[in-house]
Amino acid sequence: MTIQWFPGHMAKARREVSENLKLVDIVFELVDARLPLSSRNPMIDQVIHQKPRLLILNKQDMADEAETRKWLHYFEEQGQKAVAINSLEGKGLQAVTKAAQAILADKWARMKAKGMKPRAIRAMIVGIPNVGKSTLINRLAKKNIAKTGNTPGVTKAQQWIKVAKELELLDTPGILWPKFEDQEIGYKLALTGAIKDTITNMEDLAVYGLRFLSLHYPARMEERYKLTFVHDDLVETFNHIGKLRRVFGQGGEIDYDQVAELIVRDIRSQYLGKLTFDFVAEELEKEALTK
Repeated sequence: MTIQWFPGHMAKARREVSENLKLVDIVFELVDARLPLSSRNPMIDQVIHQKPRLLILNKQDMADEAETRKWLHYFEEQGQKAVAINSLEGKGLQAVTKAAQAILADKWARMKAKGMKPRAIRAMIVGIPNVGKSTLINRLAKKNIAKTGNTPGVTKAQQWIKVAKELELLDTPGILWPKFEDQEIGYKLALTGAIKDTITNMEDLAVYGLRFLSLHYPARMEERYKLTFVHDDLVETFNHIGKLRRVFGQGGEIDYDQVAELIVRDIRSQYLGKLTFDFVAEELEKEALTK
């Protein structure tokens, strides 16, 4: 399965981000804590250049806590300030403002030395679709200003939003990149809901999810599906899960489409626990090979 998704409004969003960069002091790059690397758009690096940046790992409540700690340490080692939050429940939000103030401390000191009055930090929020940008804005603003939704592509225009005295935010639509060089990234994004289900093959996605679980979270897969491995004969695997979960179609036969949807839904809904799909150890391995 080849996964690509680049609606027209995303190309426009990239231009607008570039044009409005001069209006802000800092960029808040929001990523999914379950896939801290795969949900980072390499195109954003090209657009924001050297502008100060805070990396925000959202949905930390859905991610493997031990892996999130490793990722925060990894980014700090890379010289990239990062914080983990749960915007849906409003947890960790104070860390966002504090981290932004720390990053901009030198700039603010220079402004003060020139006799300029202190003002709110102007920040632009960027990220791929469905990482929770609008939810974060609404939590920070303490009211429903930005439109939210659990499907990608909800925000389609930029808007300025005032957040107390310390912060002003510029929301932007989610930006995916035109082509995934690594199709595994496409699978991970689709599995976590960053790409519309209507353009993905659910059976392929379910198989990818099962193979991922068998490699990284085998005990959870065994507990949920009574499977210790994914059969080479995928029909056998789907039959097993279909019978276990009683997913039958007309005539009493296994409904493979429904089995696939069930597996993907289980992964997204945390029926298999908190999952992380990117691992620091694997990234360090890749880096070592390229040196």
